[in-house]
Amino acid sequence: MMATQQDGRQKRAVLKPAVFLDRDGTINEQMGYINHLSRFHLLPGVGGAIRSLNECGLPVVVVTNQSGLARGYFPESLLDAVHEEMHRLLALEGAHLDGLYVCPHHPEAKEVRYRLACSCRKPKTGLLERAAAELGLDLQHSYVVGDRWSDLRCGAAAGATTILVLTGYGRGDACYIGPGQAVQPDFVAEDLQEAVQWILDRECNRGRISKNDT
Repeated sequence: MMATQQDGRQKRAVLKPAVFLDRDGTINEQMGYINHLSRFHLLPGVGGAIRSLNECGLPVVVVTNQSGLARGYFPESLLDAVHEEMHRLLALEGAHLDGLYVCPHHPEAKEVRYRLACSCRKPKTGLLERAAAELGLDLQHSYVVGDRWSDLRCGAAAGATTILVLTGYGRGDACYIGPGQAVQPDFVAEDLQEAVQWILDRECNRGRISKNDT
Protein backbone atom coordinates (compact mmCIF):
# COMPACT_ATOMS: atom_id res chain seq x y z
CA MET A 1 0.00 0.00 0.00
CA MET A 2 2.83 2.41 0.85
CA ALA A 3 4.47 1.82 -2.52
CA THR A 4 1.19 2.53 -4.30
CA GLN A 5 0.76 5.84 -2.47
CA GLN A 6 4.34 6.82 -3.26
CA ASP A 7 3.85 5.96 -6.93
CA GLY A 8 0.74 8.13 -6.96
CA ARG A 9 2.63 11.07 -5.47
CA GLN A 10 5.41 10.66 -8.04
CA LYS A 11 2.89 10.58 -10.86
CA ARG A 12 1.23 13.78 -9.63
CA ALA A 13 4.60 15.47 -9.22
CA VAL A 14 5.38 15.29 -12.94
CA LEU A 15 2.25 17.18 -13.98
CA LYS A 16 3.17 20.47 -15.63
CA PRO A 17 1.41 23.82 -15.80
CA ALA A 18 0.58 24.77 -19.38
CA VAL A 19 -0.56 27.78 -21.34
CA PHE A 20 -3.80 27.13 -23.23
CA LEU A 21 -4.42 29.49 -26.12
CA ASP A 22 -7.56 30.22 -28.05
CA ARG A 23 -6.90 30.39 -31.80
CA ASP A 24 -8.96 32.99 -33.68
CA GLY A 25 -8.42 36.48 -32.31
CA THR A 26 -5.62 35.35 -30.01
CA ILE A 27 -3.09 33.71 -32.34
CA ASN A 28 -4.41 34.82 -35.71
CA GLU A 29 -6.45 37.75 -36.94
CA GLN A 30 -10.16 37.43 -36.19
CA MET A 31 -11.83 36.99 -39.58
CA GLY A 32 -15.04 35.32 -38.52
CA TYR A 33 -14.86 31.90 -40.11
CA ILE A 34 -11.52 31.10 -41.75
CA ASN A 35 -13.11 29.66 -44.88
CA HIS A 36 -10.02 30.02 -47.08
CA LEU A 37 -6.34 29.60 -46.35
CA SER A 38 -5.64 33.16 -47.54
CA ARG A 39 -7.63 34.47 -44.55
CA PHE A 40 -5.25 33.01 -41.97
CA HIS A 41 -2.70 35.56 -40.68
CA LEU A 42 -0.73 35.41 -37.44
CA LEU A 43 -1.11 38.45 -35.23
CA PRO A 44 2.08 40.51 -34.73
CA GLY A 45 4.41 39.15 -32.06
CA VAL A 46 2.62 35.81 -31.65
CA GLY A 47 5.54 33.71 -32.86
CA GLY A 48 7.98 35.37 -30.48
CA ALA A 49 5.55 35.09 -27.56
CA ILE A 50 5.04 31.37 -28.07
CA ARG A 51 8.79 30.89 -28.55
CA SER A 52 9.36 32.51 -25.15
CA LEU A 53 7.03 29.97 -23.56
CA ASN A 54 8.81 27.14 -25.40
CA GLU A 55 12.20 28.32 -24.16
CA CYS A 56 10.95 28.37 -20.57
CA GLY A 57 9.62 24.83 -20.83
CA LEU A 58 5.95 25.76 -20.49
CA PRO A 59 3.76 23.58 -22.74
CA VAL A 60 1.65 25.56 -25.20
CA VAL A 61 -1.69 24.05 -26.20
CA VAL A 62 -4.25 25.51 -28.59
CA VAL A 63 -7.90 24.82 -27.73
CA THR A 64 -10.38 26.05 -30.32
CA ASN A 65 -14.07 25.85 -31.19
CA GLN A 66 -14.54 25.38 -34.92
CA SER A 67 -18.28 25.27 -35.46
CA GLY A 68 -17.79 26.40 -39.07
CA LEU A 69 -16.93 22.80 -39.79
CA ALA A 70 -20.20 21.63 -38.20
CA ARG A 71 -22.16 24.31 -40.05
CA GLY A 72 -20.72 23.22 -43.39
CA TYR A 73 -18.91 26.50 -44.04
CA PHE A 74 -15.65 24.71 -44.87
CA PRO A 75 -14.41 21.11 -45.15
CA GLU A 76 -12.21 19.24 -42.71
CA SER A 77 -9.40 19.37 -45.26
CA LEU A 78 -9.33 23.17 -45.02
CA LEU A 79 -9.19 23.07 -41.24
CA ASP A 80 -6.21 20.71 -41.52
CA ALA A 81 -4.55 23.01 -44.06
CA VAL A 82 -5.05 26.06 -41.80
CA HIS A 83 -3.44 24.25 -38.89
CA GLU A 84 -0.56 23.10 -41.05
CA GLU A 85 -0.04 26.73 -42.05
CA MET A 86 -0.18 27.81 -38.41
CA HIS A 87 2.51 25.28 -37.49
CA ARG A 88 4.61 26.37 -40.48
CA LEU A 89 4.42 30.08 -39.68
CA LEU A 90 5.25 29.49 -36.03
CA ALA A 91 8.19 27.28 -36.96
CA LEU A 92 9.60 30.09 -39.10
CA GLU A 93 9.86 32.09 -35.87
CA GLY A 94 11.36 29.24 -33.89
CA ALA A 95 8.12 28.45 -32.07
CA HIS A 96 6.03 25.32 -31.72
CA LEU A 97 2.82 24.03 -30.16
CA ASP A 98 2.77 21.10 -27.79
CA GLY A 99 -0.85 20.28 -28.51
CA LEU A 100 -3.82 21.28 -30.64
CA TYR A 101 -7.36 20.36 -29.61
CA VAL A 102 -10.43 21.19 -31.69
CA CYS A 103 -14.16 21.06 -30.97
CA PRO A 104 -15.98 20.60 -34.31
CA HIS A 105 -19.44 20.26 -32.77
CA HIS A 106 -22.56 22.39 -32.65
CA PRO A 107 -26.11 21.50 -31.55
CA GLU A 108 -27.44 22.88 -34.86
CA ALA A 109 -24.76 21.38 -37.09
CA LYS A 110 -25.53 20.81 -40.75
CA GLU A 111 -23.56 17.57 -40.67
CA VAL A 112 -25.17 14.93 -38.48
CA ARG A 113 -21.84 13.59 -37.16
CA TYR A 114 -21.10 17.00 -35.62
CA ARG A 115 -24.63 17.68 -34.33
CA LEU A 116 -24.48 17.18 -30.59
CA ALA A 117 -24.34 19.02 -27.30
CA CYS A 118 -20.79 17.96 -26.51
CA SER A 119 -18.59 18.38 -23.46
CA CYS A 120 -15.72 19.93 -25.43
CA ARG A 121 -17.21 23.11 -26.86
CA LYS A 122 -15.94 26.05 -24.82
CA PRO A 123 -16.97 27.26 -22.26
CA LYS A 124 -17.21 23.58 -21.33
CA THR A 125 -13.91 22.13 -20.21
CA GLY A 126 -13.63 18.94 -22.26
CA LEU A 127 -10.76 20.11 -24.46
CA LEU A 128 -8.69 21.17 -21.45
CA GLU A 129 -9.41 17.95 -19.62
CA ARG A 130 -8.47 15.84 -22.61
CA ALA A 131 -5.23 17.76 -23.10
CA ALA A 132 -4.39 17.46 -19.41
CA ALA A 133 -4.94 13.69 -19.46
CA GLU A 134 -2.97 13.12 -22.66
CA LEU A 135 -0.11 15.53 -22.01
CA GLY A 136 0.24 15.25 -18.24
CA LEU A 137 -0.80 18.80 -17.42
CA ASP A 138 -1.80 20.44 -14.15
CA LEU A 139 -4.91 22.46 -14.95
CA GLN A 140 -5.05 24.28 -11.63
CA HIS A 141 -1.62 25.78 -12.21
CA SER A 142 -2.20 26.44 -15.91
CA TYR A 143 -3.29 29.52 -17.83
CA VAL A 144 -6.08 30.02 -20.35
CA VAL A 145 -5.67 32.95 -22.76
CA GLY A 146 -8.39 34.11 -25.12
CA ASP A 147 -10.34 37.00 -26.57
CA ARG A 148 -13.84 35.81 -25.60
CA TRP A 149 -15.67 35.34 -22.33
CA SER A 150 -16.27 31.72 -23.31
CA ASP A 151 -12.50 31.21 -23.00
CA LEU A 152 -12.49 32.81 -19.56
CA ARG A 153 -15.44 30.78 -18.31
CA CYS A 154 -13.80 27.62 -19.60
CA GLY A 155 -10.54 28.39 -17.82
CA ALA A 156 -12.24 29.39 -14.59
CA ALA A 157 -14.33 26.20 -14.57
CA ALA A 158 -11.13 24.15 -14.92
CA GLY A 159 -9.48 26.02 -12.05
CA ALA A 160 -6.91 27.74 -14.29
CA THR A 161 -5.72 31.35 -14.27
CA THR A 162 -7.47 33.32 -17.01
CA ILE A 163 -6.22 36.12 -19.24
CA LEU A 164 -8.27 38.22 -21.64
CA VAL A 165 -6.40 39.61 -24.64
CA LEU A 166 -7.79 42.74 -26.27
CA THR A 167 -7.08 41.49 -29.77
CA GLY A 168 -9.85 39.88 -31.82
CA TYR A 169 -13.18 40.30 -30.04
CA GLY A 170 -11.42 41.07 -26.77
CA ARG A 171 -11.72 44.83 -26.63
CA GLY A 172 -15.40 44.80 -27.52
CA ASP A 173 -16.14 41.95 -25.13
CA ALA A 174 -14.33 43.83 -22.36
CA CYS A 175 -16.54 46.87 -22.95
CA TYR A 176 -19.93 45.29 -23.57
CA ILE A 177 -19.93 41.67 -22.39
CA GLY A 178 -17.53 41.58 -19.46
CA PRO A 179 -19.20 44.04 -17.06
CA GLY A 180 -22.22 41.77 -16.70
CA GLN A 181 -20.27 38.54 -16.21
CA ALA A 182 -19.75 36.72 -12.93
CA VAL A 183 -16.40 35.43 -14.18
CA GLN A 184 -13.71 38.08 -14.59
CA PRO A 185 -10.19 37.63 -15.98
CA ASP A 186 -7.24 37.40 -13.65
CA PHE A 187 -5.37 39.70 -16.04
CA VAL A 188 -6.19 41.78 -19.11
CA ALA A 189 -3.47 42.09 -21.75
CA GLU A 190 -3.24 44.15 -24.90
CA ASP A 191 -2.11 41.11 -26.85
CA LEU A 192 -0.49 37.70 -26.53
CA GLN A 193 2.96 39.23 -26.05
CA GLU A 194 1.84 41.09 -22.94
CA ALA A 195 -0.07 38.05 -21.70
CA VAL A 196 3.00 35.83 -22.03
CA GLN A 197 5.23 38.34 -20.25
CA TRP A 198 2.78 38.44 -17.35
CA ILE A 199 2.75 34.64 -17.21
CA LEU A 200 6.54 34.41 -17.26
CA ASP A 201 6.90 37.05 -14.54
CA ARG A 202 4.35 35.21 -12.40
CA GLU A 203 6.00 31.83 -12.91
CA CYS A 204 9.40 33.33 -12.12
CA ASN A 205 8.09 34.91 -8.91
CA ARG A 206 6.66 31.56 -7.90
CA GLY A 207 9.99 29.84 -8.53
CA ARG A 208 8.74 27.54 -11.26
CA ILE A 209 11.08 29.06 -13.84
CA SER A 210 14.29 31.03 -13.37
CA LYS A 211 15.05 34.59 -14.44
CA ASN A 212 17.67 33.19 -16.79
CA ASP A 213 14.90 31.42 -18.69
CA THR A 214 12.99 34.66 -19.26
